[in-house]
Amino acid sequence: MIEFVFWYWWVLAFVFLILEMLTPGFFFMWLAVSGLITGLIAWLIPALSLNIQVFIFSLFPVLAVTAWRYYGKKFTVETDQPLLNKRGAQYIGGVFSLHEPIVNGQGKIKVGDSFWKVHGEDCDIGTKVKVTAIRGTVFDVEKLD
Repeated sequence: MIEFVFWYWWVLAFVFLILEMLTPGFFFMWLAVSGLITGLIAWLIPALSLNIQVFIFSLFPVLAVTAWRYYGKKFTVETDQPLLNKRGAQYIGGVFSLHEPIVNGQGKIKVGDSFWKVHGEDCDIGTKVKVTAIRGTVFDVEKLD
């Protein structure tokens, strides 16, 4: 039987830290922390079986992610630009001219350098419409007089 020495977990944790630096997000960080903790426990209790070590290694990331999500919901960060990454929501209330007429409830408007599908009352090309809501990537619009 192969003896799994405590510092193997630390080497594994180091590998996960390197992977964390090379990839976006926090996925590998939790595995690295789990490897460090498992190595520490295996160092303190050398008679711990490999099965228990693997169980500890697999338990800590689940607990850490759960705790982090709870912390993130409890302590949300307020921002001065809440719509920064919600591009479509930034246009709610905006007035635009139809680039394509609304026929059978569907048309298009041009916003900046991009085109957006719109749903609303049938209108001719060039009609001014106001964006009232967004559903996915489609704006709900109403005709302005």
